[in-house]
Amino acid sequence: MAQDRSGIVAGIDVGGTFTDLVQLDRATGAVRLAKVATTPGNQAFGVMAALGAAGGDLAALDLIVHGTTTTTNAVLERKLSRTGLITTAGFRDVLELGRRTRPQAYGMTGQFTPVIPRDLRLEIPERMDAAGEVVIPLDEAALHAAARTLLDRGCEAVVVHFLHAYANPAHEIRAGEILAPLWPNDHVTLGHAILQESREFERGVTAAVNAAVQPILDRYLTRLRAELSAGGYRRDVLVMTGNGGMVSARQAAREAAKTVMSGPATGVMAAAYTGRVAGIENLITYDMGGTSTDVALIRGAEPAVSSEIEIEYAMPIHVPMVDVRTVGAGGGSIARVTAAGLLQVGPHSAGADPGPICYGRGGKEPTISDANLILGRLDPAKLPSTEVIAPAEVARRFAAPLGLDVTEAAQAVIRMANTHMAGAIRMVSLSLGADPRDFALFAFGGAGPLHAAALARELGVPRVLVPARPGITNAIGCVVADLRHDFVQTINTPVDALPPGRIAGICADHVAEGEALIAGEGVEIRARRHIHSVDMQFTGQTHLLRVPLESPEIDAPDLRARFEAAYFDRFRVRLSDIRAQVVNVNTSVVGVRPALDLSTLIDPAGRKPTLAAAQTGTRRVHFAQGWIETPVYWRDHLPLDAHLQGPAIVEQMDTTILIEPGDSARGDAHGNLILTIGGARP
Repeated sequence: MAQDRSGIVAGIDVGGTFTDLVQLDRATGAVRLAKVATTPGNQAFGVMAALGAAGGDLAALDLIVHGTTTTTNAVLERKLSRTGLITTAGFRDVLELGRRTRPQAYGMTGQFTPVIPRDLRLEIPERMDAAGEVVIPLDEAALHAAARTLLDRGCEAVVVHFLHAYANPAHEIRAGEILAPLWPNDHVTLGHAILQESREFERGVTAAVNAAVQPILDRYLTRLRAELSAGGYRRDVLVMTGNGGMVSARQAAREAAKTVMSGPATGVMAAAYTGRVAGIENLITYDMGGTSTDVALIRGAEPAVSSEIEIEYAMPIHVPMVDVRTVGAGGGSIARVTAAGLLQVGPHSAGADPGPICYGRGGKEPTISDANLILGRLDPAKLPSTEVIAPAEVARRFAAPLGLDVTEAAQAVIRMANTHMAGAIRMVSLSLGADPRDFALFAFGGAGPLHAAALARELGVPRVLVPARPGITNAIGCVVADLRHDFVQTINTPVDALPPGRIAGICADHVAEGEALIAGEGVEIRARRHIHSVDMQFTGQTHLLRVPLESPEIDAPDLRARFEAAYFDRFRVRLSDIRAQVVNVNTSVVGVRPALDLSTLIDPAGRKPTLAAAQTGTRRVHFAQGWIETPVYWRDHLPLDAHLQGPAIVEQMDTTILIEPGDSARGDAHGNLILTIGGARP
């Protein structure tokens, strides 16, 4: 086992609006929490502010685990580094040709901008065939000339993407050796090193994204490490990756594409961990923050991980990522009336600055949070703005134009937002062949517990699990997440022609490499897991189906039977007369980290003996039945086995929980609140 460096661990997640922190002393069980405004100009300042707000000595910290949106934002906003591409002669336009799909399903509308513009995509003579045999040797002189041209054109990073390098990376490896002394920095990406599978477009885009965000992530992590070092921190920083695992900051900078979507993944890992401990292993995660809402599916306490996620049109990043779907509905999503006279909520957000009107930071446009304030669901006394401004702006901007009073307008905003979010939940569940009614809704994020009951009723979900600290669940995910490294190798071989032991041999190589990487992280782990699977298809088909393997030691008949069973489960069709083919072999090497006692997230000393003692007062709250005088409770004071009957409001440092009339909630031994939804649609 690696040396234990995780006595005092801090998990820090940077969101679009807030930066959250949970600090845990594993020896004493002491927990420190912090929530501060995100600093978009330099996220490192927000991280340092969160550490400062939590108090304590940075030098005493043994480990910092960080979930960042740096690369995600860079990709979504197209604020990328100037990057060049060196590729096989005749294939410079692969990144632009793509799959001949359209930005919009109907009509020739929409636009597409490739990750790397055409003038920075250069060709050189070289060629491998699909079997990995050299057809045209690498022209090293042409490679030198291409590198000099890209440097002259101001490129900060370069990606080498040669045809069929997944089958034989020799030319890419040699190109890397040549570029090392020529390129002025370490921002050289070799396509096969990021993704060793077929499909030139997807592999090329993934490598191009990695190269384009690598300088951005490297600069950010360098600034962060400098700030931490100045504060006395002397250890490494682990960075969350999109697959729900974590790697050292050094590895993260080299494989920057793997940190895309790391922020949403942290919450999903916390949900999986919490559900496993609570005995509710089938969950739909619902993370409503200040900017957006992320949803994901968890079966058997294992999040769905996909290697075929398309971040936006023609932006497939084929590295394993937790399968998260996002909609532009968060607490800061702006509500407005369109030119057509229709109410629209999102996707534009007020963000952290200026934020919703009720934050009192100069925001002028009404948001979902302002609508919740108007309906009495948020306490105006705990918000910096006055309770008059938000209703006045709602009335002026869209209540009057729509012929509604302020309360009706606020209701309309909430219903519109709930419709968007319910659609995302249906998408992530039904598209994977899952019925939402068979799952519990795991509600977190600063705004999630306010809307969870209404969404569950709409979807027919019978239960809602609200963790102890919903507003900082993503930071908790940083603390409980495991070390994880994923590997893939394309073999593209019919099952009947598969040599005995071929899959087992590839998996053994993957395991050896993953174990070496985990050993180098220097982080305490309590167990190791190896997860094996293959991507398969029927010959002639395009799309892949992932088939889990209990063991890589598997013969051809068993492999074919497993694939046909998985195909039938997904599509309800049997194609037994068509040959099956193994396209990719996948392995995940997981270092399982020490367990976290979730009940310590709320200080046991603060709990009151009775429900009445935890009540802080009452407030008029608007529900479907109208205005109701509603009891308000402080979450930290609730007895561990509390039982509440709706309507009720439960407030805490990081969120507000809405229990609607007809619903009930009970506490469990781990500090969770479990809502039972009355009248959920069957």
